[in-house]
Amino acid sequence: MSSSLRIVFAGTPEFAARHLQALLDSQHSVVAVYTQPDRPSGRGQKLTPSPVKQLALEHDIPVLQPVNLRSPEAQQELAALQADLMVVVAYGLILPQVILDTPRLGCINSHASLLPRWRGAAPIQRAIEAGDAETGITVMQMEAGLDTGPMLHKVSTPIHSTDTGGSLHDRLAALGPDAVLQTIQGLADGSLTGEKQLDGLATYAHKLNKQAALIDWQRPATVLDCQIRAMYPWPICHTTLAGETLKIHAAELAEGQGQAGEILSADRDGLVVACGEQALRITSLQLPNAKALAFSDVFNSKKELFQAGQVLGL
Repeated sequence: MSSSLRIVFAGTPEFAARHLQALLDSQHSVVAVYTQPDRPSGRGQKLTPSPVKQLALEHDIPVLQPVNLRSPEAQQELAALQADLMVVVAYGLILPQVILDTPRLGCINSHASLLPRWRGAAPIQRAIEAGDAETGITVMQMEAGLDTGPMLHKVSTPIHSTDTGGSLHDRLAALGPDAVLQTIQGLADGSLTGEKQLDGLATYAHKLNKQAALIDWQRPATVLDCQIRAMYPWPICHTTLAGETLKIHAAELAEGQGQAGEILSADRDGLVVACGEQALRITSLQLPNAKALAFSDVFNSKKELFQAGQVLGL
């Protein structure tokens, strides 16, 4: 077992909170937590602390929430903590070089892809969307570039044909903490050296937005199947039917052909829609101002909406 290190943790969402919990359960000492400022959330837009902040407060750990880390005050604050290491997971702020150089062992980052593939903001969803066969966690030594640092430790997992952005997120969130703990032990005992990334193999995982979830029925069904699974549970793929937005929560490949976007059939098994190649069977959807339902439930009450020959996305 490695000796106890003084660790500063920086992260924001639930994915990061899983890593923080593992550090709290380890022999290491988490001396402070950095997280994004509280954000408005929910219908009332009430200021809400991040999952990382909530966990830190439960364990009486000091929480710092600077708007950025460029000011001398923020940099001095970190230096005063005399940390051996800073562990960064989905923090959401850029760390200037002076911050990266402050802890004795520098800063490491747990990133949800097999680098150098899928550097950037949305690696989990982009890996599914691209039809990748596998992904994983890469723990890297941080440097000034975006996810460009030397790779210290990797762990992989297959991407199943049924995986969604949500299911893969949860699997990687379970793999990441142990990968970080193993990396910390290797850094502490000096047994770990970084492997340089091959920049020529790098791909960029663009941030998700609602436009990324818009269905283009001209594309092959296999491509749209990946897109729908990748964008669930957010931002959720969408199209239009008779001018109204239709959110697609789940679909599967189906037989059939016709004009791209054409409804080929509708029954309790699903809504079959022609694509640029083959067809998709939509099995769960959400009508405007309604909750998501299995298509069988929607069909029972709204079957008149889904007449064969109608075209989605017009």
